[in-house]
Amino acid sequence: MDLFQTQPDSEFNLLPQDGTVQYHGTIFTPKKANHYFELLLTTIDWKQDQAFIFGKQITTQRKVAWYADQPYQYTYSNTTKQALFWTPELLELKTLVETQTKQSYNSCLLNLYHNGNEGMGWHSDAEKALKKNGAIASLSFGAARKFAFKHKATKQTINIILENGSLLVMKNQTQTHWLHRLPPTKRSTKPRINLTFRTIVVSTPHLHP
Repeated sequence: MDLFQTQPDSEFNLLPQDGTVQYHGTIFTPKKANHYFELLLTTIDWKQDQAFIFGKQITTQRKVAWYADQPYQYTYSNTTKQALFWTPELLELKTLVETQTKQSYNSCLLNLYHNGNEGMGWHSDAEKALKKNGAIASLSFGAARKFAFKHKATKQTINIILENGSLLVMKNQTQTHWLHRLPPTKRSTKPRINLTFRTIVVSTPHLHP
């Protein structure tokens, strides 16, 4: 099922069962969204992602970055990253998202997709380090892209277009019962930056001597 909402209700649950996903729509003007896109593109310490798939180390074209309140370690796809401290721009966005969602976050995973050829396969953000059933707030800047959900048991799918400057929130049992992905597309040739604000509860901070 495709969901297209010109004036989305941020309280509306996109999922029919087993979780909560709320689309706030665009929360920035196009000018402000483009401003943040350019800032993030140039100020974030982007690195190509590493993942172990079927026992082989894969280097993705997509670039990532991991920022937080503390140098938290975060492991996914059998690789571990240590967080950098917030930039001023990320702190601005974190405060804004916390106000908008009435939640608090202590970390942010960022993804840079250079064009529509780059995407993300089916997965759920259910790592042990993350707060169970906690909210994950997803900000999108740049190219509009389709984002998809698939129920793990029923296989029902739901798609939504995430626009430049938009906010999506996943919470409650969403990660337990649903997968999500960013499918590749030939329709988009422009880059997209995605920020997912999260809450880490199990961590091993790097201790400085």
